[in-house]
Amino acid sequence: MRRLPIRTLAALAATGALTLTGCGTQTAGTGTAGPADQGRTITAKKVMRLTTTHRETGMTLLEGPTFGGDGGLFVVDVTAPAGEPKVLRVDVARKTSRAVHTDARGAYTSAQFSPYDGRLYLSDYAHGEIVSMTPDGGDVRTFFSGEVDGARMNPDDIAFDRDGNLYVSDSRGLSEGEARGRVVRIDRAGERTDVLADGLAATNGISFDRSYRGLWISELTENRISHLALDADGRVTARHTAIRVDGGLAQTDSIAVDADGNLYQGLHGRAAMIVYDQYGERLATVRLPARTEGLESATNVAIAPGTRTAYMTVSGPAGGYLYTFDALAEGVRQSNGG
Repeated sequence: MRRLPIRTLAALAATGALTLTGCGTQTAGTGTAGPADQGRTITAKKVMRLTTTHRETGMTLLEGPTFGGDGGLFVVDVTAPAGEPKVLRVDVARKTSRAVHTDARGAYTSAQFSPYDGRLYLSDYAHGEIVSMTPDGGDVRTFFSGEVDGARMNPDDIAFDRDGNLYVSDSRGLSEGEARGRVVRIDRAGERTDVLADGLAATNGISFDRSYRGLWISELTENRISHLALDADGRVTARHTAIRVDGGLAQTDSIAVDADGNLYQGLHGRAAMIVYDQYGERLATVRLPARTEGLESATNVAIAPGTRTAYMTVSGPAGGYLYTFDALAEGVRQSNGG
């Protein structure tokens, strides 16, 4: 999620609205590829506009694209005020969308379907909670709330292992400019928590690698992607910096992984996405058409299962949009970004 101050997000709980002066920490670019880009350039095509700037919050911010079992694409609008859709279901073939959920409280930054119970899980950045619901938005439950090792989370993105245990990128320390981010594991019952890594610089994107033997995580304020090797019980056995992202004014956002293990790194501050292979080679830059204006960030992507059709969430003063492009390999569970 693009850097919205915790104090601002927390105001949503008290007032039912967000008052924001901007959506990040850097000046935004237009998404046009520059001379420093490596690999090939992929130009995405506009599918549709999903949201416009909300009067109450001064912005809109799409996140968490994820495919449901019926083929519908679900997205969240982080800054939607009370009464406006905070979770939407998109029919990409018909280019229509409908509201799935709204409330007067949450600031949801990611969405994923659990392989264990089939429910849709959302991270509430402002309140440090994980909530779940049925695909139609019913039976809303609090899956996890409270402190982890004495500190409340700022959960940004989420990922499930094959058994339905949840892995959370906890972006603690962002507002203070301190490296206090964590990766937290929550068992599928929502009862046991473990801190797998700490001392991270604004933990943001999180995704399992192709084999489920490790996690890719991005650190927003250091523009780097790290890899956490995992054992059979989901515990970290090794950790290293895997890729240093030359983003310029842009910063590392959410991550998705395709069937070949390639990483799709979203950018905050530039409406573009960088694709790397699992060894850190830069394969491609996904960008918008050159004359596109008013779009500042390409936060996340989902690749339709079994296909190479990718849908990227893009936001800015012009609104919240879906763009599509041909991914380098087919979509799998890890291809639903955060």
